[in-house]
Amino acid sequence: MNSVGEECTEMKREYDQCFNRWFADKFLKGNASGDPCGELFRKYQLCVQKAIKEKDIPIEGLEFMGSSKEKAENCS
Repeated sequence: MNSVGEECTEMKREYDQCFNRWFADKFLKGNASGDPCGELFRKYQLCVQKAIKEKDIPIEGLEFMGSSKEKAENCS
């Protein structure tokens, strides 16, 4: 599945691959420590936020992309 912003699609694929590897190789085997995909997720999240802003997609009431404070810091 592509991302909301075409320029974000490759970042989404990289994050999905990282998460799926971590989930299968670590989490399901009882090792939930660490955050090997966190930086990839943050980069992807910023890209999606930018695409949403550029496309003027209303997101009022949605909190899945981080806290309101994070949104204000990243979108200003």
